[in-house]
Amino acid sequence: MDTLRKRALSIDTTSAAAAGTDQREIKASREGEDEGAVVEEEPVSPTGRLFREPHFRCHIVSVFGLGAPVDLPAMRAGVAATLARHPRFSSVQVLDELDKNARPKWVRTTVNLDDHIVVPALNPAATSANPDKALEDYVSSLSARPMDHSRPLWELHVLDFPTAESAAALALRVHHSLGDGVSLLSLFMACTRSAANPDALPSLPPAGRAGPVYALPRPQLAAGALAVLAVWVLSFLVLAWLTLVDVVRFFATAASLVGDARTPLKGAEGVEFRSKRFVNRTLSLDDVKYVKNAMSCTVNDVLLGITSAALSRYYFRKTGESDRKNITVRSTLLVNLRPTPGLHTLASMMESGKDNGARWGNQIGYMIIPFHLAKHDDPIEYVRKAKKVARRKKSSMESVFTYWSADMIVKLFGIKAAAALCYGMFKHTTLSFSSMVGPTEQVLFCGNPIVYIAPGTFGHPHALTVHYQSYSNKIKIVLSVDEAQFPDSHQLLDDFVESLRLIRDAASRKSEDTQNGVSSRT
Repeated sequence: MDTLRKRALSIDTTSAAAAGTDQREIKASREGEDEGAVVEEEPVSPTGRLFREPHFRCHIVSVFGLGAPVDLPAMRAGVAATLARHPRFSSVQVLDELDKNARPKWVRTTVNLDDHIVVPALNPAATSANPDKALEDYVSSLSARPMDHSRPLWELHVLDFPTAESAAALALRVHHSLGDGVSLLSLFMACTRSAANPDALPSLPPAGRAGPVYALPRPQLAAGALAVLAVWVLSFLVLAWLTLVDVVRFFATAASLVGDARTPLKGAEGVEFRSKRFVNRTLSLDDVKYVKNAMSCTVNDVLLGITSAALSRYYFRKTGESDRKNITVRSTLLVNLRPTPGLHTLASMMESGKDNGARWGNQIGYMIIPFHLAKHDDPIEYVRKAKKVARRKKSSMESVFTYWSADMIVKLFGIKAAAALCYGMFKHTTLSFSSMVGPTEQVLFCGNPIVYIAPGTFGHPHALTVHYQSYSNKIKIVLSVDEAQFPDSHQLLDDFVESLRLIRDAASRKSEDTQNGVSSRT
């Protein structure tokens, strides 16, 4: 790792200045350090720099429901021994004042827990009268508060009052430049322990795929060598063609040549600068898996189908249009292309305070996923169409090429050009979609049992972000919405719950019909 000695450093306070931070005081605080000290530094990745641009000041806000009141001293001790020791969570972004072409770098600094663990003084009357609304209001208010870039870009807010689902809650706000959602969730999981065995790290489900999103069959030349080789070549040509089509569509979208029509789901100009509301609802993972098994598809296929059904219900209710109308809106899907270090590697990283050679940061590609809005007599049709869309996207290297092209644009034309490209892609699509897999068992954080995980995001130009997070036998559906456009966000949550119920019931009838058909034939 490169080091700096006796060099003037300045905190990169593009965002801090907007928050009213006095940059001269920040600079003085850095110059007051021991000039003989060695300052560890590492360049901020291109994607990390992108998340600092005016239209992409993206943050992740994750709410963790706890099964017991917060033991604050134990919480502070646990955070000091884990998160606060991670290289990214103990670094600030700085510029070298002597280099006019300098790029921001991560530089290690001292973490003051008082700056990062926040215990707000809330109105007891409000938290008692409607605790669920009080929690939702507070978490949503975080999207309107700037972060202080003179210190590591994370905060843990302790909300020690009971709600309908938990005895207390934690809200972790992290700047997206610290890492992608998958990496950050894995890091948090490495800070937890199994509730069944407090000395052990939690269990995560096996990865759904060991390789890339796309997959080519490996030629088996033992028998029918020419036929198998022909199939492999044909598969490669199909992969290349579908990738080309997707990449052309992606750049056409980013360049304003193709865009989604304005609907009640699509945000207005400047939506990225507005505060967001985060609402969530709990779904049954068992119900989702039931549909998965009945339809011979994946959990993600079912979640895509539920989303399509819910958005359709919302759209036709808001517009009153004919149910014969079929509309397509598109979603951006961020794909993590970097293998995430295992929990043991991350735990070791925090214990030592060093990266231990583990790769960290943002290495993200993009996919554009279509959602078909329609009214189907058979609710299963939403899952069938979603399965078809997912299969099509798995036959493309779209995410790899979008990451590679963005990286090349940064190198050739600079971060502003890459930001304009990504902004165009978000601006001309309708929503963001993501899903992540959590532990299969209950976990403890600093001795506190976690009862749910509900992550959200804000700072990108979409009025609606749909996120699914599995944990134990539950799935949280989390919506990050522009409240001015979605004042009925809880009704939209009801649409997701009702869509799963209808699809689950239809899958049950389908299974019964199949079993009856088999019985009658036998």
